[in-house]
Amino acid sequence: MAVRIRMKKLGRKHRPFFRICAVDGRSPRDGRVLEEIGTYDPMISDADARVALDHGRIQYWLGVGAQMSDKVQVLVKKYGPEGTHLEAREAALAKLAAPRVIPDPGEPAYTPEVEKTEAPAAAEGADPPAATEEAPQAAAEVTEEKAEEKAEEAAEETEEKSE
Repeated sequence: MAVRIRMKKLGRKHRPFFRICAVDGRSPRDGRVLEEIGTYDPMISDADARVALDHGRIQYWLGVGAQMSDKVQVLVKKYGPEGTHLEAREAALAKLAAPRVIPDPGEPAYTPEVEKTEAPAAAEGADPPAATEEAPQAAAEVTEEKAEEKAEEAAEETEEKSE
């Protein structure tokens, strides 16, 4: 039996994923495998992090006479036991494992103006009522003042109408 080390295609449309397998040379591409010895994901953005190989099992299959396909031969040459890209692969895997940093979005471009109902003491540097424990009392005082003003205005209007 002629053993080949080649890729078995998995995944879905527009999202390929390959397993690197030891198979009988006469079996179809996605057929029965003898052993799965690695993976290749071409959709990972960093090219050096795409391949994962079991170096010991690759050496075993090569030792018993297995032949590699052209693409697998390139991958083993780069990322195999004596590969040329091992340091770059380790750096790429460390970069993928690191937490992602989300930049600060900064100040918003536009904020609608809010009607300000702060007391004059807040403008002079005193603590605003929302920051103190007296905030509910201060808010109640402001609403009471507004209610009194409206009541006075209503009384003046009724006096004008009665005249």
